[in-house]
Amino acid sequence: MPDALSPIAAFARAHDPDRFLCALFAPAERREALFTLIAYNHELARAREAARTPLLALMRLQWWRDAIGDAVAGKPPRRHEVAAPLHAALGAGLLDPDALLAMADAREAEAEEGGIPSEPALAAYLRGSAGGFAVAAGRLLGAEGPALARLQAAGAVFGLAGILRSVPALAGQGRCLLPLDRLAERELVPEAVIAEPDLATPVVAAMAASGLAEARALHPRPPRTAIAAALPLVLARRDLRRLAAGRAVPAARGLGDRLAVARAGLLGWI
Repeated sequence: MPDALSPIAAFARAHDPDRFLCALFAPAERREALFTLIAYNHELARAREAARTPLLALMRLQWWRDAIGDAVAGKPPRRHEVAAPLHAALGAGLLDPDALLAMADAREAEAEEGGIPSEPALAAYLRGSAGGFAVAAGRLLGAEGPALARLQAAGAVFGLAGILRSVPALAGQGRCLLPLDRLAERELVPEAVIAEPDLATPVVAAMAASGLAEARALHPRPPRTAIAAALPLVLARRDLRRLAAGRAVPAARGLGDRLAVARAGLLGWI
């Protein structure tokens, strides 16, 4: 029930329900730290959305880097609903500060003038952002070595699905994260997609088909305790299948999506 959730869990549920759902399959003693990681990732993701200019977005990202530095240095936590639990999780040694800093660094790509230039640049951004989240979550839950590399790949695919399904929402914010080279293949530019998101449907479908092929080939195989870090891949496959067929992803998760996550979480097989 919502009133049984901690404040940081409620924040994670409100702002990132997909990852919140997956986090429910984490060991109970690691769940609050995972909710905190989800909340931190949300704050990084909204840095560009909430800023009027790229420079302000970079300043927001630096604020979070400084908050992490404060925790590492043993300084008091900053007064913020996410910074305080993040400070506590870092102080308890549950989250890796270097992984959190790398996630913030990756988000700088969203503040670049002119958009994301190429598909390889988009892939690098996804490995650092959504992939970086998966690595941080995996470490929190006991994954190590090759399992972390597989989780990063799975997280990047989830991030790709998120960008593709969010083209209309991003356009409403005056943003487009589709790579310029893929847009150019259809004689499109970001401004055209922002003005009329449906123009990007063929680009989205083609990129989703490629992402789906990659997603189907991925089998993260984390330790049982870290299954929650891999579960977003279940939703990514389902979303990419819809997008590749030219269908929109529903704004709210249906029963089928939730059951697919639950089945994978309980069986431990992604």
